[in-house]
Amino acid sequence: AFLARALDWRAAFLAMTAVATHCIHLQPGDSTLTTPHEIHGAFSWFELTTSDPKSARGFYGKLLDWQFQDMDMGPSGTYTVINVGNQGVGGIAGLPPNAKGMPPAWGAYVTVKDVDEVVAKVAGLGGQVLMPPTDIPTVGRFATIRDPQGATLSLITYAMKS
Repeated sequence: AFLARALDWRAAFLAMTAVATHCIHLQPGDSTLTTPHEIHGAFSWFELTTSDPKSARGFYGKLLDWQFQDMDMGPSGTYTVINVGNQGVGGIAGLPPNAKGMPPAWGAYVTVKDVDEVVAKVAGLGGQVLMPPTDIPTVGRFATIRDPQGATLSLITYAMKS
């Protein structure tokens, strides 16, 4: 039941992830951006889901000198982009109402060349697909998996701007 609630809220936050597109649009050969969004297997985005985003901002801002940019997502609330050196590296979101009892947690996204191709291998390696490949408009395509030991991870193929 806990995992089902967690997956339900993830769908609600797809739109929030899309607001960070200014941080992750890539141009082929663009050397002005960091490369985790282009390198297969690289961690490229981190996201905190918490019951108290304001306190999380205060804590991490003071601890790590992070800067923040709030994005109004209408009825879904506020999504906060975490900036380091003027570059978006992650986000902070509040827990949605249907995720009561879920503890605050960090999630990670790993870049893959083709999310559909990678996800097709998960079951054969003993894992489970928790959220099938799903499009995030203007950002890319992602999925969430669970490894054989029970850890979850999101995989993403970023949209390349031409």
